[in-house]
Formats: sequence, structure tokens, C-alpha cells
Amino acid sequence: MALKSGSFATFLIVCPTCFFLGIIFSLFPYDYPLLWSTAPTPGSHYDYLEAHLRFLHASPPLIPRILHIVIFLGLAGLVAKLYKPSEANMLFDGASLVLYMCGITVYIANIVKGLRLVTGGQYGSEVGDSNLEEGEQILGREDSLKVLAASNTILALVLVGVLVLQAGQWYAERKDAQEYESLNRKTEERKEAQAGKVSRQSSVSKKKQ
Repeated sequence: MALKSGSFATFLIVCPTCFFLGIIFSLFPYDYPLLWSTAPTPGSHYDYLEAHLRFLHASPPLIPRILHIVIFLGLAGLVAKLYKPSEANMLFDGASLVLYMCGITVYIANIVKGLRLVTGGQYGSEVGDSNLEEGEQILGREDSLKVLAASNTILALVLVGVLVLQAGQWYAERKDAQEYESLNRKTEERKEAQAGKVSRQSSVSKKKQ
């Protein structure tokens, strides 16, 4: 079965995905008042969020290295499952790879850039119009933090999609295996019934002789 041969690759996909979802969930108490709460967000909450993000961005180099290694492990698991792919691999693992790459793009383009912006402490409205290109929008402090929180939500949805696709592949392969075993069982029973009928006919013919 493809599931047995690719079980370790599936492990490499599911574990990093759950690891990243845990990191995003730890940021949810900071993101919830910005995006989902109907009550006005107090100004002190932005201070707490900025202090937390600066602390994360100033973490020792070992921390981002471990994070990037885990990202690479998930990508390696997807590539390994797509080596000599079957039809199910192309459908589920191909879509999982697309979602995973979308997550990496959100991480690099929005989250990393947002962390650098928060650490610098100078937002678009504070920089001024001199450094802006034509058509570029100016985002203040609150809007920049909301964009960063929305990026976390988008990344969480993308990672949940990867888990759903992997679970769907497991279920589809499990159903195929059950149907294959049921078909083999019926074929063996049919062969045994035919063999028993032939043996009875031969015994009857011998009695007549």
C-alpha cells in the first residue's frame, strides 16, 4: 500500500504542520482582540503585542534555525511522497505541496517582514512620503499589526488545509484497501465454491461408474 510505504513521509508532513499550528495558537490571544473582538482594542494591547513580537524577533539564532529546519522537514516529506507518484499522490500530496508553499510565501512575505517592521519601530505613516513608491499604501501602527495578525490566520487556514488533505488521503487509501481485501475474499470464496462443486461432480461420476 502507498500509505505504508509513505508512512514516514506522512509523519514528516503532519508533525511540522501541527508544530506550526501550535506556534500560531500561542499567538491567538494577541491576534483575537485585533481581528475578532467586537470591543474596541485598547492601546495597551498594541504595546503588549509589540513587546511580544520584538522579543520573538530578538530570540537567539538557534530558534529560527530550528524553525527553518522544521519547515524543510515538512517540505522534504511532501517531495518524498511525490517521488514516483500515483493518482492519489498527485491529487492529495500535490495540493498539500501547493498549500505548504503558500504558507511559506505568507511566512516570508508577511510575517518575517512584519517582525522586522515591528522591531524597527517605524511604520509607514512615521516614515513619510519620501521613501514611498507611486501607488504604495501607507499603513500605520495599528493597521500593520492587524495585517500581521491576519497573516497568522491565513497561515493557520493553509496548514489546516494540509492536515485535511493528508487525512483525506489516509481515508481514501484505507477504503481502497478494505475494498481490495473484500474483493479478494469474495474471489477466494468463489474459487473454493467452484472447487467444491467440481469435487462433488467428480465423486458422483465415480459412483455411477
